[in-house]
Amino acid sequence: MPTQPAATRQSPYRAAFAALAGTSIEWYDFYAFATAAAIVFDDVFFPPDMSPYLKTLSAFATFAVGFLLRPLGGIVFGHIGDRVGRKKTLVITLVMMGVASFGIGLLPTYSQVGGLAPVLLIALRLIQGIAIGGEWGGAVLIAVENAPRGKAAFFGSFAQLGSSVGALLSTGAFSLMNLFGSDAFMSWGWRVPFLASAVLVVVGLVVRVKLEESPVMSEVRDEQAAAERRLPVVEVFQKAWRTVLIGVFALATATGGYYVVTSFLLSYGTGDLHLSESMLLNGLTLAAFLELLVTPGLSWLADRVGPHKVVITGLAGVIVLAVPQFMVLGTGSVFLIWLMMLAMRLVMSALYGPIASILAEGFAPHVRYTGISLSYQVCNMVFGGLAPLAAVSLAAAAGGHYWPPALMLMTISAVGIWCTARLRALRAAQPGEDTASAAGREVASGV
Repeated sequence: MPTQPAATRQSPYRAAFAALAGTSIEWYDFYAFATAAAIVFDDVFFPPDMSPYLKTLSAFATFAVGFLLRPLGGIVFGHIGDRVGRKKTLVITLVMMGVASFGIGLLPTYSQVGGLAPVLLIALRLIQGIAIGGEWGGAVLIAVENAPRGKAAFFGSFAQLGSSVGALLSTGAFSLMNLFGSDAFMSWGWRVPFLASAVLVVVGLVVRVKLEESPVMSEVRDEQAAAERRLPVVEVFQKAWRTVLIGVFALATATGGYYVVTSFLLSYGTGDLHLSESMLLNGLTLAAFLELLVTPGLSWLADRVGPHKVVITGLAGVIVLAVPQFMVLGTGSVFLIWLMMLAMRLVMSALYGPIASILAEGFAPHVRYTGISLSYQVCNMVFGGLAPLAAVSLAAAAGGHYWPPALMLMTISAVGIWCTARLRALRAAQPGEDTASAAGREVASGV
C-alpha cells in the first residue's frame, strides 16, 4: 500500500505543539505530586507520631503506587490508540489526569479524616497512573508520525519537552507558594498547584480536539478494514518482546534516574542535610528551564549524527556526574549545588528527545502505540516508582550517606548504554511486517 500523500499530512509543527501542550499538562500534574510527596505529604497525610523516616517512606510510597497501573494504562490506551486512533486516546487521558489532580487539591488531611486521607490520595494517584500510562506513547507518535523525513528525533522531542515544561511549571508553582511562608504553604499553599491544573487542562483540550489523526494511523485503519488483526498487546509479546524488554532498561535512567536527582535529592537535601527548601526548589526550576532550552538542540543533533550516539553520550555523562551531584550538597554552596544540578540536567536532556524516535522505529505502526507504551510504562513502574524508595532506603542503610544512591544511578546508566546499543541492532523490521508497516517505519525513522 502506498504511503499517505504529503498533501494530506498536517503541519508537523502543529502536531508537535499539540503533543507538547498535552504532555506539559500531564507531566505538570505528575511532577506536582512528586514535589509534594517530597516536602508536604509526609506531614499532611500521615500520623504525626510516625517516625520521620517512615513518614518520608510512606509519602514516596504513595508516589510509587501511581507507577503500578501505568503498564495497564499503556495496554488499555495503547489498544485504543492502535485500533481507534491517537487523537481520541490523548483527549481521554488528558481529562482523566486533570480530574485526578484537581481532586488531590481538595483532599482532606489526616488531622481531619484520619486514615481515610492517605486512602483517597492513593486512589487519585492510581487514576493519575492509568492516565499517564496512555499519554506518552500517543503524544510521541502524533509528533513522530507527522515529522518530515530525517527529522523524527527533533519533532519527537516536542512531546518529551512536556516533561521539562511540566517540571518547570510545577516546581515554579511550589516555589511561588513557598513565598507565602511555611505555615501558609503547609495549610493551603500546596493545594494551589493541583487546583490550577484545571485551567491548564482546558487549554490542552482546546489544542487537542482540533488535531487531525496521524497519517500513519489513517493508513493502518485502511489496512485493518481489509484484514482482521490480533490484539496489539498479543502481537507485541509474540513478535517484539525483545524490543520491549531492552527498551525498558534503555529508559531506566531517563525515568528512575530523573527522580533520584529531583525528588530524592530534594528530600535528602532538606531532611538529612537541612538545606533550604526554597534554594533546592529554585535550583530544580533552573535545571528544568535549561532542559527546556537544550533538548530540541540535542534532538536536532541526533537527527544528524544518530540518536543512539547522543543517548549513549548522555548516559556516560550521568555516570561521571552521579557522585559530584550529591557530594556538593554537603558543601552548602548555592553556586556549586546549582551548577551540578544544571550539569546533570544537561546530560540527561540528551536522553529525553532522541529516545522517542529510537523506540518508535522498533515497532510496526499497527502495534506501535502499544509497543512503546509498554516499554516506557513498565520502565516507569519498575524504575520510576521504586527509584526514590530505593534511594531513601539505601541512604538510610548507609547512615545517611549519598554514595549508595549515586552508585545505583551509575549502574542503571551503564546498563542503559548497553541496551541503547542493542536497540539499534533490533531496529530491523519485525517478522511478518507488511508494506504499510514498512512505510510507517519510514515515517518514524526518517530513513
